[in-house]
Amino acid sequence: MKLTIPDNYQPTLTIRDTEAAIVFIRERFQEILAQKLNLQRMSAPMFVEQSTGLNDNLNGVERPVAFDAKDLPQDDSIEIVHSLAKWKRTALKKYGFGMHEGLYTNMNAIRRDEEVDNFHSIYVDQWDWEKVIDKSERTLETLKAAVNQIFAAIKQIETECAQRYPASTYHLPDKVCFVTTQELEDRWPELSPEERENKIAQKDGAAFIMQIGGDLNRSGQPHDGRAPDYDDWQLNGDLTFWYEPLKQKIEISSMGIRVSPESLHEQLQQRGCLEREELPYHQMLLKGELPYTIGGGIGQSRLCMLLLAKAHIGEVQASVWPKEMVKDCLDHNIQIL
Repeated sequence: MKLTIPDNYQPTLTIRDTEAAIVFIRERFQEILAQKLNLQRMSAPMFVEQSTGLNDNLNGVERPVAFDAKDLPQDDSIEIVHSLAKWKRTALKKYGFGMHEGLYTNMNAIRRDEEVDNFHSIYVDQWDWEKVIDKSERTLETLKAAVNQIFAAIKQIETECAQRYPASTYHLPDKVCFVTTQELEDRWPELSPEERENKIAQKDGAAFIMQIGGDLNRSGQPHDGRAPDYDDWQLNGDLTFWYEPLKQKIEISSMGIRVSPESLHEQLQQRGCLEREELPYHQMLLKGELPYTIGGGIGQSRLCMLLLAKAHIGEVQASVWPKEMVKDCLDHNIQIL
């Protein structure tokens, strides 16, 4: 458990006004996002069968919440999703989405091994989105264009939020900088990846940190973990903002151009898990049966926390927290829901 307590924190909204602001941000932002990226709202599963290979493996060590069901095969666990990264790509094919069309959905997950702090909860809620692109569009230019569209959507909801809650809206920078993880390592080799992200976020206000998952040249280690079977590690990244109330960066979105058959095989090989190629999802991808796509997730509670200048994600999300964390928060005017 980690907890940062800001100096002299005083909420500017009551809990009921905070809840009203959350409803406004969530409902309005998804409308803006859908318009900018040409997305349609779709229903999505909260859990999948383990044997399909559709669940997100994250860093490969996190344990999914799994259970069985009376009328389903007892030898196949049902897992609550970690994310919908793979499901979305199959949905685009299944539902007949065309070129440059996409979907978004509410994704709710439980990450039982998450280390909880001001930004992290065992309950994850985000907008998951995915869009069909052409093979020729698997480029950094395509990735950056999508990042700028998402950044513009965030800036628009910031403006609209400030009109409703002028004394309670945290103001964001006007542009996002782009930097690779290798550039960060070359610039600050003595720092940890987390410290490098804080440095660049503080310097530029907003940074899209690219190329996460592969090994870096100096350390020989990845900047951060990424599953090898959804993002292409050369064409992905995290959108982070400097968050002055807590004097650290906050990640709002992780996204990327998805693996091709070639990059899937290469990344599975690098991580020593080629056995996944036998799973149904991976077979479809390797046979070229799935569209080329770009997609990602945008944290719903984190965006509300950022825009409303909250000190803890528990102020905008009902979850379960260690008792000592709840007490420390209440002692410092942090209103955990």
